[in-house]
Amino acid sequence: MASDILVPLVVFAAIFGVVYVFISARNRERMAMIEKGVDPKDFITRNKISIYAILKWALLLVGVGFGLFIGSLLEAYSEISEEPAYIASALFFGGVGLTAAFFIQKKAEVNK
Repeated sequence: MASDILVPLVVFAAIFGVVYVFISARNRERMAMIEKGVDPKDFITRNKISIYAILKWALLLVGVGFGLFIGSLLEAYSEISEEPAYIASALFFGGVGLTAAFFIQKKAEVNK
C-alpha cells in the first residue's frame, strides 16, 4: 500500500534531481567562463539539423522496418523461432541502412 505512493514520489524526485543538477552545473560553468573573461555566447551553438543526420535516421528506420518485415517472413516460412528472426534481421538491415547513409554522405562530400 505504501509503495503505491512511494514509486511516483521517487520517480518525481529523480527527475527533479537530474534537472536541478543540469541547471546548476550549467550555471557554474557559465559563471566560471565569465570570471575568466570569456563570453559564454561564443560557446553556444545553434542546433542546426544536418541533412545528413536526417538521411542517417531515415535509412536506419527504413532498414529496421525492412528487417522486421524480413524477420516476419523468416518466422513464417522457415524453422527459425520468432525472436532471433526479428532481432537479427532488424539489426542487420539497420546496420545496412547506416552503412548506406555513410557511403552516400561520403560520396556527397567528395563531389562538393
